[in-house]
Amino acid sequence: PKRDPVAEAARLRRLTRATLIAIAVALTCVFVAAFRIHPYDEDGKPGTMSTHTQLGMPPCNFVVLTGKPCPSCGMTTSFALLVRGDVIASARANWVGSIICVLWALMLVWAVASGVWGKPLFVPPGRGEMVFTVIVGAVLTLMLARWAAVLISG
Repeated sequence: PKRDPVAEAARLRRLTRATLIAIAVALTCVFVAAFRIHPYDEDGKPGTMSTHTQLGMPPCNFVVLTGKPCPSCGMTTSFALLVRGDVIASARANWVGSIICVLWALMLVWAVASGVWGKPLFVPPGRGEMVFTVIVGAVLTLMLARWAAVLISG
């Protein structure tokens, strides 16, 4: 059977559009969850971690086993505080979580816009994996650097 390049391009555009919309839906769910979490104690003081338990998740196993926070401890709280505009408290909970929250908000807008256009905007053709890898690598490096600082500082 002969390959129809026009049909293949159309199928790829539909797949790309569906993937981008799925990303937007997933990120929307993250932000809805962040809005549903209450990151303050009874006195109105912002929390620093463990708000993920409000979503029915168990306490952090790393904290339970070692008494020390894991690299992602405080991220859910950070998101919940940042979506409320409490930037300072968000950064105190986990400043890398604050950065990720902003990146994901930008990604949400990008995914919707790209889905409407049917192609990943601002990503050079054939470079999507490289862009994704660089961003993930930078975020992981920041997470580990923050974690090391937290462990060193006690």
